[in-house]
Amino acid sequence: MNTMLIETLKKRDFTAEFHFAASRSGGPGGQNVNKVNTKVELRFVVNDSILLSDREKELVLEKLANKINLQGEFIIVSQTERSQLKNKVQAIERFYQLIAYALTPRKKRKPTRPTRASKERRLDSKRKQSEKKSNRRLKM
Repeated sequence: MNTMLIETLKKRDFTAEFHFAASRSGGPGGQNVNKVNTKVELRFVVNDSILLSDREKELVLEKLANKINLQGEFIIVSQTERSQLKNKVQAIERFYQLIAYALTPRKKRKPTRPTRASKERRLDSKRKQSEKKSNRRLKM
């Protein structure tokens, strides 16, 4: 992951645009699960963000479409830890990682041609396969 990009995103400080909701988490944890709201849901409305440019918003909406609901909210859920604060920190960290992923430009693929040796290997392989099949035909 591009740590430089994550650090520059953290400097923008998106925390004012986050909306958190806590609820009871499932899974192991004994009585703690039944009593304490440790599951954290981070919601971020992409189109309402003043810290993202229009181009960045387009990229986020395109690349993270499966994590954005119909209201345009980017949702991250964290419930692995037994403390609400740890889950909140984990959700924020995941947010920055995903935004960095969405904003990282993809490398262009350089088209290449097969080498002479690879062509010869392929043809040799086809020849051997053909001989194997024709030998089977002769045996019957």
